[in-house]
Amino acid sequence: MTPIISIVGRSASGKTTLIEHLIPEFIKRGYRVATVKHHESDFPMDQEGKDSWRHKQAGAHTVVISSPQKIALVEDVSHDLSLNELASQFIHRADIIIAEGFKREQHPKVEVFRKAIHPHPLAPELENVIAVVSDDPLTLETIPCLSTTDIGGIVDIIEKGLSLNKKDKQG
Repeated sequence: MTPIISIVGRSASGKTTLIEHLIPEFIKRGYRVATVKHHESDFPMDQEGKDSWRHKQAGAHTVVISSPQKIALVEDVSHDLSLNELASQFIHRADIIIAEGFKREQHPKVEVFRKAIHPHPLAPELENVIAVVSDDPLTLETIPCLSTTDIGGIVDIIEKGLSLNKKDKQG
């Protein structure tokens, strides 16, 4: 199974921004990165009136859109799939999966915390948090706390927490 790290935090904490910075650092170190974003409700995936949208509206259970550059899949599901189900069914040829959300799953987590928006972090009450990333200095007894700007340090902790083999092609 591909190693999974979940980036968690309350709404507007900066999860997506952190992921945008983590991806290039992992790539620089030689990893192929896949991402999964959890959404609490249904979401638009296809443009109304386009062929694939029309296929889905006609009743297709699964629609795949393919081009020489990428593919997309729209499939009905019977329940909110777990990270393990998503990884095993849909993600192939990746060295690491960075998930946004899924805070109730058992995978290791990095929490993004912004004191200006929320009074206290989810950690240490949240299980399997290996680090907290904050834009304000923060100290927790058993969990390392890093600045949102310390991308290299955050990736170092994730590599250690997931027991990844460093693939840095520069050294």
